[in-house]
Amino acid sequence: MMRFVLTLAAVALTVGVPGAQTPAAPAVQALTYEMALQAIDAAEAEARKNNWNVTIVVTDAAGVPVVLRRLTGASPGSYDIATRKAATVVATKLATSAYGEQLKAGTVKEVPAGITFAGGVPILRGPEFIGAVGTSGVRAAEDEQISKAGASVIK
Repeated sequence: MMRFVLTLAAVALTVGVPGAQTPAAPAVQALTYEMALQAIDAAEAEARKNNWNVTIVVTDAAGVPVVLRRLTGASPGSYDIATRKAATVVATKLATSAYGEQLKAGTVKEVPAGITFAGGVPILRGPEFIGAVGTSGVRAAEDEQISKAGASVIK
């Protein structure tokens, strides 16, 4: 009987116990905190150069905010719009302006609560999508100008 129990224990250790979880390998974070800081610093510099009071958010490829800045004078509502712009980019891998155009043309599916005007842009490292920048607080084209300034520093 003892030999049978030991054999079963050896099999369980070799094969694995049903329901037991193997630790997952840590996810590779393509957009680092340091990269997100570089992006938001460049975006903020563009906003300040033009005296624009905005909210800027930088997210990773999963849409999780890495850094966010609400400059003095930015409206409280700009937070929601900036984060929704970034979320739209993550969902579509498109700038929000391009998403709006393609949605109107019927070539993409609608994103719930998606933003269809400029201000959200993807962050690419080479061909790889690694995050998004969303800006809100001034005209849509100006928001996009700020977001592009941030995304452009990531290589």
